[in-house]
Amino acid sequence: MPDEKYDALMHHFVYNKTWLRSKFPPETKYISIIRHPFGHLKSQMNYFTLAKVLKIKGHGNAVKVFLQDPWQHRNRSETFFPHVNITWDGTRNPMTFDMGWPAERADEEEEAREYISKLDSEFTLVMILEHLDESVVLLRRLMCWDLRDILLYSKVKNSRPYPYKNYVATPEELEHHRSWSAVDYLLYNTFNNSLWRKINAQGQDFYDELNYYRRMKHRVSDHCARIGRKRKGQPMVISPSKWNAQFEVDTTYCSRCPWTGR
Repeated sequence: MPDEKYDALMHHFVYNKTWLRSKFPPETKYISIIRHPFGHLKSQMNYFTLAKVLKIKGHGNAVKVFLQDPWQHRNRSETFFPHVNITWDGTRNPMTFDMGWPAERADEEEEAREYISKLDSEFTLVMILEHLDESVVLLRRLMCWDLRDILLYSKVKNSRPYPYKNYVATPEELEHHRSWSAVDYLLYNTFNNSLWRKINAQGQDFYDELNYYRRMKHRVSDHCARIGRKRKGQPMVISPSKWNAQFEVDTTYCSRCPWTGR
């Protein structure tokens, strides 16, 4: 409905500042997460079966074939969705697309740099998957949350295999990807630098909390793994600290605890 207002929105969607400002109050916090563009390319190639879209056949490593010459696949990698009048490219700058940068403007790097700089001022935090522990501890501080709000179940569940999941690109392939998906690399580098700038402003106490968080995460993960198999068991009590009030980890908490996997 046009006049509806919202308290929270948590899902995959394309960032639209104008629409969001019309639905949420001015003090709304904006949070996202991104990952290294090459790791994201591998995930995209698998999840969206882009090898079929790109007509890469008879090769177990579609990423390697694609990165030999990404430009030759350009006409196939772009997809137009007429019902929303949007062009999407799953191989070229897909993360920046999700942050509101049009796929058709992939070559406008200087304009994209200005846009990403504005994003840095609009978002409370853009987390980095490769530094997930640091990201969630910083998130807790910025949002004034409790430890129990950020604990992640660290037993990896995203174990879906695919042939090139652990493939390490050659320097030449990475250079091709940086050229092809240059705006995503701008995005990643900007927010990776932003993350560490914010962490450095926290002081040494941040690393004390980070170490504590990692210990508690492993304790809770081990406990949830044990009672999860039995679907019963005595709750574990997490003692109070300077970063959390006392709380219990029971089967209900474990069932709701987010999991982390790459």
